[in-house]
Amino acid sequence: MPHPPEPREIAGQIGVSDPDVDECGPSRAGTFDAGREHARRLLRACDMEPAPLPDAAHPAREAAREWARSGAMMLTGHAEGPPRFAAGPLASAARGAALALRSLAGESALDTLDAPALLGERAALSGLTRHGDRSASGSARLLPACDGTLVLNLPRDDDWHLIPAWLEADLPLEPGHEPGERDAAWQRVAALVSNRASEPLTERGRLMGLAIATANATPAPPPHEPFFEVQHGTESPLGRGARRARLLDLSTLWAGPLATSLLSLAGIEVLKIESPTRPDGAREGPTAFFDLMNGGKRACALDLRDSHDRGLFERLLESADIVVESARPRALSQLGYDAGGWVGERVGRIWASITGYGRAHEWIAFGDDAALSAGLAWSPDAGQPDPCFCADAIADPLTGLHAAAIILAFMRRGRGGLLDLSLSGIARRAVSAEQEGLALPVEQGAKGWHVLADDRALRIEEPRARPILRPAPALAPASERLLSTWFEATC
Repeated sequence: MPHPPEPREIAGQIGVSDPDVDECGPSRAGTFDAGREHARRLLRACDMEPAPLPDAAHPAREAAREWARSGAMMLTGHAEGPPRFAAGPLASAARGAALALRSLAGESALDTLDAPALLGERAALSGLTRHGDRSASGSARLLPACDGTLVLNLPRDDDWHLIPAWLEADLPLEPGHEPGERDAAWQRVAALVSNRASEPLTERGRLMGLAIATANATPAPPPHEPFFEVQHGTESPLGRGARRARLLDLSTLWAGPLATSLLSLAGIEVLKIESPTRPDGAREGPTAFFDLMNGGKRACALDLRDSHDRGLFERLLESADIVVESARPRALSQLGYDAGGWVGERVGRIWASITGYGRAHEWIAFGDDAALSAGLAWSPDAGQPDPCFCADAIADPLTGLHAAAIILAFMRRGRGGLLDLSLSGIARRAVSAEQEGLALPVEQGAKGWHVLADDRALRIEEPRARPILRPAPALAPASERLLSTWFEATC
């Protein structure tokens, strides 16, 4: 089993907690680095002991300032109102996952990664803004029911075809193509939801394949909820391989492609595989975002219903060390592929499954609805009591960062297994990370919005994106050159 470069200690970034910091709360001295503490807990969840480095003092309200700088705060709240704080230290959790990843990767392109900024990259490249009860992308809405609030995400046209049956309504509910017709369709849906109970609607919608959840007002994760689950675990003695690790990227959209792009920067060879008839849906979005998530990877299109392509896929599976996929559990099993059996065939193999709510559920989820199901619809600011969307599909980049760190930690330990990660689970861990002072006063000045901290104004930053270094590969069949270089490198 090949291994990435030796991990290194990042001085002043990861270490044991300050002696005054309790395991379950902030320090008595009022200083606490939520990002570093999150990194420490993530590494320990992977059985990696953080380096015993002393912690530097950080202001108790650093998480609030980090959220303001990330670009994600500018995407949170109503369009006509001030940007809002999140229910947990999400930017600090993103930094913590990146600290863990960098400590495992050795010298790499990850050294300059601005992890909190990853939370707003898609919005920066797509020109998205905050809209309160409507997601930044426009595909999801908050819908008040008679006993709570639902979040419904309809990113695909086919989703709208399910709405009349979901609501058992005879009237037309699908939007047309004229300006304003989609908003009118949402208003018809909201009117029908308003006098119904949320739980039956959620259960029925999930059975039908809709991305729907209850927007919980108060996150209540267990105190030690795991970052992930592992099945069919294996472990081998540590040792450096003679070749780079090989990863098959079967994932789509954001969380999985982000994880594999970060692992590519850490030195892992990545081959992205798409269906020629149902390619990665992110190809339909902004080209710049797809390039950012997939540039630098090799890629090919394989039709698993075709005997030749199926045989080639099985050869690629046999040669791979890691698989990352984001389909519901039954999707690949219906094609005859067993993740548990694959990891059991060779010690140290890793299959990372990224789903909305974990492999125990077939429920569909995307980043916005999964995040709000974890408690991110409500601000910690008592003056903003109404729910709204938090940033742009924030569960996706959070999960991508954590998945990359977890996979690399397993490689470092020589461990393998079927890793079960969920968008909702990672969002719950991020929102429940310990930190004081999640909200600060916000004011609007001549040069934009600011938070007031320690008698000075800190600008709330706009979303930003990393530079695009290479375009993503085109959707094309596997070339002889690609196959020869891949299989030669696995020998």
